[in-house]
Amino acid sequence: MLSASLDWLSPTLKFRLLAKQDLQSGQGFDWLATGNDPYFHLKHGSRQPLGWYMVSVKLRANVAKLGAKLYVDYGDGIEEQHAIQFSLTNNKLFKRLCYFPQRPVRLRFDPCIQPCQFSVEVFSLAKLSEKRARKLMLKKLQNRRNTDPFKQLASAEILCLYNQCFDDGFGLITYSQWLAEYQQRQLQPQQLELISQSLTQQPLISVIMASYNSPIAYLAQCIASVKAQVYPHWQLCIADDASTDPEVLALLQSYVTADERIVICAREQNGHISAASNSALALAEGEYVALLDHDDLLAPHALLMMAQAINRHPQAEFFYSDEDKIDEQGNRSEPHFKSAWNRDLFYSHNYITHLAVIKHSLMTKVGGFRTGVEGSQDYDVFLRAIAHLGNKQIIHVPHVLYHWRAINGSTALSAGEKTYTNKAGLKALTDYFTPINLAVEVTAHQLNNCYRITWPLPEPLPLVSLIIPTRDGIELLKQCIDSIYQRTDYRNFEIIIVDNQSRCRRTLAYMAELTQQGLARVVKFDDEFNFSAINNHGVAHAKGSIVGLINNDIEVLNRDWLTEMVRQVSRPDIGCVGAKLFYPDKRIQHAGVVLGIGGVAGHAHKYFGSHHHGYHSRLSLVQNFSAVTAAALLVRKAVYQEVGGLETRLKVAFNDVDFCLKVREAGYRNLWTPFAELTHHESVSRGYEDSTEKQQRFQSEIDYMQQKWGEQLLNDPCYNPNLTLTHEDFSCRV
Repeated sequence: MLSASLDWLSPTLKFRLLAKQDLQSGQGFDWLATGNDPYFHLKHGSRQPLGWYMVSVKLRANVAKLGAKLYVDYGDGIEEQHAIQFSLTNNKLFKRLCYFPQRPVRLRFDPCIQPCQFSVEVFSLAKLSEKRARKLMLKKLQNRRNTDPFKQLASAEILCLYNQCFDDGFGLITYSQWLAEYQQRQLQPQQLELISQSLTQQPLISVIMASYNSPIAYLAQCIASVKAQVYPHWQLCIADDASTDPEVLALLQSYVTADERIVICAREQNGHISAASNSALALAEGEYVALLDHDDLLAPHALLMMAQAINRHPQAEFFYSDEDKIDEQGNRSEPHFKSAWNRDLFYSHNYITHLAVIKHSLMTKVGGFRTGVEGSQDYDVFLRAIAHLGNKQIIHVPHVLYHWRAINGSTALSAGEKTYTNKAGLKALTDYFTPINLAVEVTAHQLNNCYRITWPLPEPLPLVSLIIPTRDGIELLKQCIDSIYQRTDYRNFEIIIVDNQSRCRRTLAYMAELTQQGLARVVKFDDEFNFSAINNHGVAHAKGSIVGLINNDIEVLNRDWLTEMVRQVSRPDIGCVGAKLFYPDKRIQHAGVVLGIGGVAGHAHKYFGSHHHGYHSRLSLVQNFSAVTAAALLVRKAVYQEVGGLETRLKVAFNDVDFCLKVREAGYRNLWTPFAELTHHESVSRGYEDSTEKQQRFQSEIDYMQQKWGEQLLNDPCYNPNLTLTHEDFSCRV
């Protein structure tokens, strides 16, 4: 075992670094991280931390950013809910206040989560009084919100809010850094020329735009962005909606005179955005139309990338790209790296927005833009368009091709700027569902321009078999079952406890009591622990047409959790349905699975605060994911059997991911809903991979997944190739 001694100046504490995993001596730096999970044990003397401390960390490394963690073991092992995160910049001191409610058994320091070389320059724990700690926390909070309402809270409650300042994700690369790298990697002139030469089809793309008293400077920049397109086969169709500012028409006419590809229609009467857009559409001669707002900008390569996608997907009729925002000074920010076609996310809000390119014949088929939904006219026309398309005819182009102008009064700056758009979107979505399913209820979400679809429950109500594996652990099991019975509105369920060799007399007596009272059935699984085999055994005994895989460390939070999940899983095109799971401290534990993170899969938005709406609201919206966790998963029993259940060669890890991918492969969409909330007391019952045997088994399961699913693990359609596969926070890929 490698070890190194390092003493830090601290009023009370001294430590030594003991290298435990993925670490060896470096060259030029003290340490070389050889894998994605390097860590030290911090060996301390007789004095262990207790109470309030300021932790200071500084690493010198050969990478710009490092995500570090300090794990605190209070006697129950290394657990994520006791992890303290550090978003480190190379050679820059980072400070974070923390509280030790009791003296820890051990401390573990993870300096990074990627192979690199580094030296630990500073690691100190400075003792603070509670009064000083409160003052520092409130000062930190003041940078984010008004702290006055929180001054009367207990220190522990303030600490929770303070921690959310750090734990709402910690991106390791800024957007400006990503842009510079992207520019170098993909947007060199010679690269764009190669794309141009590869196009066997060069369709004319008509850019549709409406103007009305447009700010002259922004309108000129908008048109200039079209004229600057690398792809030359475009037409710009502008309908001016009876502007009262004579400069607008004068400017437009000057462009028409200078470039024959620009055509205008000067409407005599103002008709609002839908009518004006239809006038612009009437000018279009292209095989495809692109939608552009009068003050926004196209990236120079926008239409080229769309033409490339059209060539690659000749059967597709709807294309959309990533986007960002641009301010009055031209600064770009807030990139939206989108999912590939995500039907249920689109039912939740118009995540497609810009840039959208649609086949002209499809626009004609749906009748163009509809009056009465102004403000959400794009969402409305998109909804009517997708009603005529199969899922494979809607293509996402993962490049930032559109710059949405963020100025005062625009929805780019704040969705609340135009509240009428919310009502228009609600009407568009309601009208979309009316001819499909009258029983579907569409309601406004708490977030602007977002919606909730309430799907009908089947009649009669299906029986749900909740499968709960356990081995001893009466406290967890009782908490789980009590919460189900006390906090579940949906009553047509049965509980099947799969007993995996329990020996605890209290647990056995409790299970016997449940059986006697008719509250649960207990089936025996008398073999070594194998999560897949245990659940398969439980499902074989299920009487319900829907099965729920429920960990024994789950605790129900909202009463309609099961009703919501049954509504979703009863849809014939839906496979697995997952829930929103929290750690006991209310941080996010699970909000869908992202493929590729850490080599196989990771949890979306892990460690985000409970108040957070997530990356572009995704923590608060129903959507499709490639996989969800089996800690709380519903699926129709027929689907479970169709794909052969859980893979028994995956005894502990990734069996749920593998199962969900099999379900997806069978043609179903997996879904995650934020409207089923539960606490997951994760790993209390099973523990961590803290032995050689467990680590070898874990590695074998990684190898199995990578060999079986290959490139699919690196191309999650519900994620984005521009986002990180190292972290679980939707930060830009390094």
